Amino acid sequence: MSLTASETLLLIEDDVSLRTLLQEELELDGYRVLVAGTTAEGVSKVLGQAPDLVISDLRLPDGDGLEVLRKLQAEGRVVPFVIITAFGTVDQAVEALQAGADDFLTKPLSTEHLRLKVKRLLAHAALSHELARYRSVSGQPANLGLVGESVAMDRLRQEIRQVARSHAAVLINGESGTGKELVARAIHRESSRREKPFIPVNCAGIPHELMESEFFGHEAGAFTGARQARKGLFAEASGGTLLLDEVGEMPLALQAKLLRVLQEGQVKPVGAEREEPVDVRIIAATHVDLLEAVERGDFREDLYYRLETLTLSVPPLRQRGDDVELLAMHFLRQSADRHGRGFLRLGEATLQTLVDYPFPGNVRELSSAMERAVTFCDGDVVQPEHLPARIRKRQMGALDKGRDGGDQDSIASWPTLEALQQDYVRQVMAAVGGNKRRAAQVLGINRRTLYRWLDNGGAKE
Repeated sequence: MSLTASETLLLIEDDVSLRTLLQEELELDGYRVLVAGTTAEGVSKVLGQAPDLVISDLRLPDGDGLEVLRKLQAEGRVVPFVIITAFGTVDQAVEALQAGADDFLTKPLSTEHLRLKVKRLLAHAALSHELARYRSVSGQPANLGLVGESVAMDRLRQEIRQVARSHAAVLINGESGTGKELVARAIHRESSRREKPFIPVNCAGIPHELMESEFFGHEAGAFTGARQARKGLFAEASGGTLLLDEVGEMPLALQAKLLRVLQEGQVKPVGAEREEPVDVRIIAATHVDLLEAVERGDFREDLYYRLETLTLSVPPLRQRGDDVELLAMHFLRQSADRHGRGFLRLGEATLQTLVDYPFPGNVRELSSAMERAVTFCDGDVVQPEHLPARIRKRQMGALDKGRDGGDQDSIASWPTLEALQQDYVRQVMAAVGGNKRRAAQVLGINRRTLYRWLDNGGAKE
């Protein structure tokens, strides 16, 4: 997730040396860090300065960190809360998590681990805030119901708002599972037709011989079994929007009639003598290249150019960066709510497994994976084993390939990782003139780790 790194953290720790170290490490990540040494001081700062996240020692001179958490809850404040202690037990961890803490860490504390936890919890809090942001002035979510903060999704939302102002037909391109129907619904909700029906229909799911009747309706006796007249989907969507999903599956004969509807605004029910006016906006969606279908003769060229005037492309999940994490947490929460589960978290290994997987089935596949995870997870943390086997196997396969692949003689001549590390550290130290703080920033490590590397003789000044 891309954070602004302007969040304010509150660190409550009575060990001055540890507090100073953690403060410096967190400030390296760009956070504003407030500090306190007692429960009373912590409560005062948490209520007075509204930090975005709290890290508190469990045992403090005048109480414990859970008192700060309880005070926050009494005030109706909801912020991520991390408990750290040198006396960690299972019972204490359970008590802290049941009290509402988001994580429980034991000393000696890995600063890298703490920094990663802070980043994850702030990202999760940002998602929760986004999901809790209810209707905008138009009565719809500010994110148009599309979860994601990637550049691709921001651009898509902007295009949706622009397209919604028009009444022309829209063509939505995108791989299967990317959420094309969600995009179509967002267009409808943002348009002046929002109070009228939105009717989605999957063209691939209707037998060709019934498609004309389904779309345009029929008169009584128009064909065997037509005992009474029936309105078609175009009439049912009158004044609103009709989504033709997988429009490339529509037979050529019906394509010609769809083109006439777009041009004339008229439909003719099967068996009827006269056409009837309809006022429907058409949104077509497809996962295939319609221009290639035109070249093969499977799709009418005139209909294609009628549809492609306003075209939106929904990006595949593999091109959406950190949106995988946001969507995973979103689906995890949705599924947990449906199953009556409490708060569930994604373990670090689980999150890394999801981030490394390409998701050929896109958002739909990720949603399914989270549903399975909730079903098989008995605790509070979703682990890799709770994910579908195909996702786990891909990561294990990549690891095996890295272990077994390559020419053995050639590999034997490669420098060790330690040698490469030592050489790189020497280069960085030289480039920054021996400034350890700056070197640690460049290397992406904390100063304690850098001191250890230097002490090991790998990069003497």
